[in-house]
Amino acid sequence: MTLKECYTAMGSDYEDVFGRLRSERLVQKFVLKFLDDECFSTLCSSLETGAQEEAFRAAHTIKGMCQNLSFTKLAASSSNITEALRAGDMAAAKDMLDSVRGDYELTAEAIRAFKAGQNL
Repeated sequence: MTLKECYTAMGSDYEDVFGRLRSERLVQKFVLKFLDDECFSTLCSSLETGAQEEAFRAAHTIKGMCQNLSFTKLAASSSNITEALRAGDMAAAKDMLDSVRGDYELTAEAIRAFKAGQNL
């Protein structure tokens, strides 16, 4: 799987991120680092415990990373949950978590498949 195919598999915009970073090596570096980030697990645990501020920071960080990397699908769902948390609406945020989780898993699976194909 190429990096461009990885982006297609996760519903993202390779041309946009390449236009911004101008180097496939740089895009690859940051895409692979995404798997090491703990914000998604922090978001899930914070929503579970009711830690609204911590959940907001995690969601906002995910949204920012996704916008910078042009992870279009995950950027949209993480933006929605960020705005619910910004408004202090924990119930709405909890309702949105399944959508974010699905988009996150789709993204992570595509990146793992890309990584496996590159023998990294």
